[in-house]
Amino acid sequence: MNITLDKNDEQLTGLLTVHLTEADYAPAVDKQIKEYTKRAQVKGFRPGMVPVGMVRKMYGKGIMGEELNKVLNTAVDSYIKDNGIKLLGEPLPLPNTVDFDTAKEFDFQFELGLLPDFELPADLAVERHQVSLDDETLAQTNEQIARQYGETTNPDESEAGDYLFGKLKKAGEEAEGRTILLPISKVTGDSTQFIGKKAGDVVTFDLQAAFSNDAASISNFTGLSKTEAAEATGDYEMSVEKVNRTTAPEMNQELFDKVFGPETVSNQEEFDAKVRETIQSNYDRESDGAMNNSIVEQLVEKTTIKVPTEFFKKWLVRANEGKLTPEKVEEHYADYEKELKWSMIRNKVVEDADLKVSNDEIVDRTLDKIMGQFNMPNMPDEMRESMRSYASEFLKQENGKNYVSEYEAILAEKVIENLRGKVVVTDKPVTAEEFRTLHS
Repeated sequence: MNITLDKNDEQLTGLLTVHLTEADYAPAVDKQIKEYTKRAQVKGFRPGMVPVGMVRKMYGKGIMGEELNKVLNTAVDSYIKDNGIKLLGEPLPLPNTVDFDTAKEFDFQFELGLLPDFELPADLAVERHQVSLDDETLAQTNEQIARQYGETTNPDESEAGDYLFGKLKKAGEEAEGRTILLPISKVTGDSTQFIGKKAGDVVTFDLQAAFSNDAASISNFTGLSKTEAAEATGDYEMSVEKVNRTTAPEMNQELFDKVFGPETVSNQEEFDAKVRETIQSNYDRESDGAMNNSIVEQLVEKTTIKVPTEFFKKWLVRANEGKLTPEKVEEHYADYEKELKWSMIRNKVVEDADLKVSNDEIVDRTLDKIMGQFNMPNMPDEMRESMRSYASEFLKQENGKNYVSEYEAILAEKVIENLRGKVVVTDKPVTAEEFRTLHS
C-alpha cells in the first residue's frame, strides 16, 4: 500500500491517492470467502460443503468490493489521523472505474478540504447592556399577572380596559385574517372606536394611527414582525368574536403562592420586590445572551480564516444530497461560511483550553431540568440521587441524541465562558424599553 497527498496550499485542497496491491486486500477477501462457504446455500450441495471456487465465482466480486472499501476507509482514516491533517468535512471520493476481473492493483483518489491554522484576535471589546427597570415595565408585568390570575369574563359590550378578541385583516382583503387580542388600553390614538363593541361587530380603523405609528406596539398584539408592522399602512378591519374583561385578583397569600410558590412571599411589599427581582433577573439573563452573541459575531468577523471555498460548496451539496442544490448553496453561502468559521473558532478554544464535559455534568444538568419541570429546584439529596437512573435513561433515548444535545450545550457554555475571560466588557446603562427596542 502506498498513500500520497498532493497539496494545493493556495486553494487549501489536497488530492489523496491510495495505491492498493493484492497483498493489501487478498487475505481479507480469502477469509470472507471461506466464511461464505459455511453458510452459502447452493442447490445440489449440503450446507457448508459448497466448493470455495464456486463461492468465489458467485460472490467474489461483491466480497472483494466490500473488503476493498473497508481497507480503503481504514487506510484513509489512519493516514489523516497519523499526519494530523485538519479536514473540512470528509474526503470526497473521485469517480473511479474498477475492473475486478483483470486488475490486481488499484488506485483510489480523494479530494480533501484543508483547514488552516489561525489565531484569535486579542483586542475584542463588547458592551453589556445594564438594564434599569422603569415604571412602565413594572406596570406591564403586573398587568400580565392580573390577566393570568384574575377572573376573566366576556361582557356584551367593551369598555376602556377590555380586550377585543377576533380576526384582523387588511380592509377589503378576501382572507380570513389573523387571530389577535387587541388591548384597548394600549390604543394611543382614538380608542373610542373600540368601546361599546359587541361580538359580530366589525371595526374599520387606521392601524398606524391607532397606535401612533409605533411598530413595536403593533407587533406585540398582531404577531407581525416589527418590519411588517411598520409597513402595515392604511385601513384594517377587525371582526370582533368576543370581549374579554379581567378583574384584577386580590393581593393575598393565595395569589402570592400561585405566582411564586408556597410561602415565598407573605405580603404585598415582598411581592412587589419579588416581581422586580424576577424581571431584573430575566433582563440580566437576556443581556448576557445578547453579549454572548456579540462576542461570537465579533470573533467571526475579526478572525482571519481562509476557507477552501470551492471545496466547501461542493461538500455542502454532497453532504446534503437531495436537500441542497448548488444554487441554494450560492444563495446562502455567506451564512454557511460564518457557521463554518464559528465552528472552527469553537473547536480551537476547546482544544487550546482543553475543555471537557464529564458524564456527571450531563446527568446533573438533566436532573436540574427534570426537577424544574416538577417545580422542585431544591430537591433533597437523597431524592435527587434516586432520580439519577431516570435521567440516565432519558439521555439514552433517541439513540443517544439527548445525551449529545446536552453535551454540546454544556460545551458551548464553557467555550463562551472561556472567551468572556479574554474580552473587555463595558457595561452600558439602558432602560428596559431601550433594551427591548435594541433586541426585538
